Amino acid sequence: MNDIFLELKEYSRFVWRCLQRTIDGDWRYFTWMTALTAVALLGLNAYCKQFAAGLMTTGMSDQVSWGLYIANFTFLVGMAAAAVMLVIPVYVYKDETLHDVVILGELLAVAVIVMCLLFVTVDLGRPDRFWHMIPGIGKFNWPISMLSWDVIVLNGYLALNAHICGYLVYCVYEGRKPTKAFYLPFVFVAIFWAISIHTVTAFLYVGLGGRPFWNSAIVAPRFLASAFTAGPGFLILTLQVIRRVTNYKVEDKALMMLRSIVQVSMVINVFLLFCELFKEFYTDSAHVASAKYLFFGLHGHYGLVPWIWTAMALDLVALTLLVLPVSRSLKYLDIACGLAIVGIWIEKGMGLVVPAFIPTQLGEIVEYFPTLNEWLICAGIWGFGLLLYTLFLKMTLPVLTGELRPEGRPLADLGH
Repeated sequence: MNDIFLELKEYSRFVWRCLQRTIDGDWRYFTWMTALTAVALLGLNAYCKQFAAGLMTTGMSDQVSWGLYIANFTFLVGMAAAAVMLVIPVYVYKDETLHDVVILGELLAVAVIVMCLLFVTVDLGRPDRFWHMIPGIGKFNWPISMLSWDVIVLNGYLALNAHICGYLVYCVYEGRKPTKAFYLPFVFVAIFWAISIHTVTAFLYVGLGGRPFWNSAIVAPRFLASAFTAGPGFLILTLQVIRRVTNYKVEDKALMMLRSIVQVSMVINVFLLFCELFKEFYTDSAHVASAKYLFFGLHGHYGLVPWIWTAMALDLVALTLLVLPVSRSLKYLDIACGLAIVGIWIEKGMGLVVPAFIPTQLGEIVEYFPTLNEWLICAGIWGFGLLLYTLFLKMTLPVLTGELRPEGRPLADLGH
């Protein structure tokens, strides 16, 4: 009992010392954190207005009931799932190239899942009625409802990654080798769980028979391909910032392996996109109306046409840069990753969620245009997510570099 008490006391001291690191930094750190806090507070203020007035502050309607919030949610679920692309080489194939950055990828997954849950919350007109889904109090409708599956996989993935990161970082702090039984089973469960979170999200769309735009068997593979492009692409950009502003070493070899992942995934993503376009337009069935509205407009309505063609252009430019040798240069690799992230955000968001509602089953065309309040709420959640990830890095990097550990204890070997 005393051993457990002492362990908890030591762990509490570890958490406290990590938290102290978050208030220590140079002017760049505080400028960045101040900016993110300001954006997050603007979003919170916008959400308070929405909470008071209801969803009438958004551009959504009875006809188009999902919009910018669910678009961001769909994109971010993929970002979270992409952490598996770092875990598989390290833990399954014993490739040490990404060994030093795998925890940073899992920390990103934790921050992103929190953002996903926030986007779902702001999309609810009455978030206080969430208790209806709590088993025993309300009706969870599991396993019939795909929404209940989504609740399980998202919260489960959050718990898995939080445990893995917390345990491994604490072991480094203590200077001891991690016990495999305490983390390795969770790692392999998390690999399959990562694929499941985006697959279940895809099934949410595919399972809605009244929305033929989503009724395709390749929606789930498209989701995974785009996720494994945007997630590692974001990590490439993040890791370069980390190695410039901290003393944490990130080798070029790790960045080039991530480039290979982004390269292959982007090729598959674009290929599947063109397969979907062939199915839609070559058959020219009665269900092609949503795709026509998205790409060419319908009956004088062109609300999403600029969005999707911008996404297509960004995807193709990013793909060209990635397959050419120039992307071995970090400058061009950064450009390619940035273009791919924005292109996929549009393609999987506004280009996937909204057009399925237009036209309606009655043939109405009610266009959706996000309001300023929606944009502010989305910016606030993104600001909070980046703030959270920055705090995670600020607490973790000193431990991984050996700056933060109990006196007299060596830096642990993470070679497992």
